[in-house]
Amino acid sequence: MKIFGINGPILKLVDGTCQMSEIVHIGSKGLIGEVIFLDQEQVVVQAFEDTEGLRPGDRVVGTGLPLSVKLGPGLLGSIFDGIQRPLNFVEKSWQVKMRVWEGYTISQGSLIAEVQETPAIIHKILCPPGVSGRIDYAAADGEYHIDDTLVTTGDIKITMQQMWPVRIARPVLLRKQATQPLITGTRIIDTFFPIAKGGTAAIPGGFGTGKTITQHQLAKWSDADIIVYIGCGERGNEMTEVLEDFSKLQDPRTGHSLMDRTVLIANTSNMPVAAREASIFTGLTIAEYFRDMGYHVAVMADSTSRWAEALRELSGRLEEMPAEEGYPAYLASQLASFYERAGFVETLGGFEGSVTIVGAVSPQGADFSEPVSQHTKRFVRCFWALDRALAYERHFPAINWLNSYSAYTSELSDWYSQNVSADFESYRDSLYRILYEESRLLEIVKLVGTDALPDNQRQILEHARLIRLNYLQQNAYNPEDVYTPLDKQLLMMKEIMEEAPANAI
Repeated sequence: MKIFGINGPILKLVDGTCQMSEIVHIGSKGLIGEVIFLDQEQVVVQAFEDTEGLRPGDRVVGTGLPLSVKLGPGLLGSIFDGIQRPLNFVEKSWQVKMRVWEGYTISQGSLIAEVQETPAIIHKILCPPGVSGRIDYAAADGEYHIDDTLVTTGDIKITMQQMWPVRIARPVLLRKQATQPLITGTRIIDTFFPIAKGGTAAIPGGFGTGKTITQHQLAKWSDADIIVYIGCGERGNEMTEVLEDFSKLQDPRTGHSLMDRTVLIANTSNMPVAAREASIFTGLTIAEYFRDMGYHVAVMADSTSRWAEALRELSGRLEEMPAEEGYPAYLASQLASFYERAGFVETLGGFEGSVTIVGAVSPQGADFSEPVSQHTKRFVRCFWALDRALAYERHFPAINWLNSYSAYTSELSDWYSQNVSADFESYRDSLYRILYEESRLLEIVKLVGTDALPDNQRQILEHARLIRLNYLQQNAYNPEDVYTPLDKQLLMMKEIMEEAPANAI
């Protein structure tokens, strides 16, 4: 195949055949691209790298393989770009402890070996999906390279490394209802708008409202086993902050570096837009891989709006018919394919694991009626709406308690009753009633002033202020306030409600 047209990252090819989603190598430098359109006359490729220097007539060679990621030891603590090229690649061997032997029968998802990848995480080497049989050869315990054969069954050799297409979800045995909360230590989330392990949440907000900082807090303090942080189209200094902070922070769960259980996917705003579109699925595939080991994984995508903008730019260069605000007509289906890969599952190997997705949304002008925010609301069950007015008042996290919601509240009520207290839900409802009553009274105050209200209603306003300042507001830089366990949240609610006016309860 050879190039006959170039439009930014979009290349048009002739004189060749290939298949949809096939990876190709472009020009003398072997730039990486992906086939996104085929017809009888031409092939259209999106390049994942800068196309400067390419010209019509340059050769393009197909690989016959879709865009895939390498899965195995070495992911944790690493930083990759949108198509999983590492920032700093280090060749090393791993100490392997075998869990199978010759004559043992394995099936897809079976545990083959274990590697202590970091002090915090044991990396489980599993039989790849679609593979089963009797083991003809099993290596002994020892030190091996990632490509060394550990097991053979028939003609199949199993190493520590697997390849998996990023746009295809990894298979599971059974999807289960999400009944366990992801404990974040952030009071307004855990108390009012909880998210379940295996759930989906969106954090929409305008510039400066704290989307990135909120995701940083969730990554640092949530009780997920593994964090996959995807910087999709965000500023480079924010990804630098993540890298520096996470490497310095001590993980409160393990006492080691937080990077020991974190994977970073960095595709900043100055990188090619095609790789930005792929980065979301690269991170998801890595998350599903660790989920298959029985770990609870939290995916932080910052931000899905920048991802949608990449879709819009590529769609425009392909001369597709635009839908609302110039986004492609398939924006909703693309968002659905992203959020639907979350879930609490029983894996092929019989483990229980989950992938929880938290996506930041950056609507222009903080307008939640724009397409990305509206379509996202269709596919997530938790909506933490950030409020610019709260952020300007230095109230953080700036989650608006009137515009936010969680559909997991009722599903998690049994867990809270059994593991925290049967009174947790009643206290939460009482606090929310006071805050809702405050919003109603403030509308009256705008018309007649506070002095016109009776004493009992002024007491409600004062008590709502107490809830906002002492419970909903939380200091991310105060070591005592940065994380609040659930039992402490219960005690704080109980203390607040003991002082509440009788007519507010």
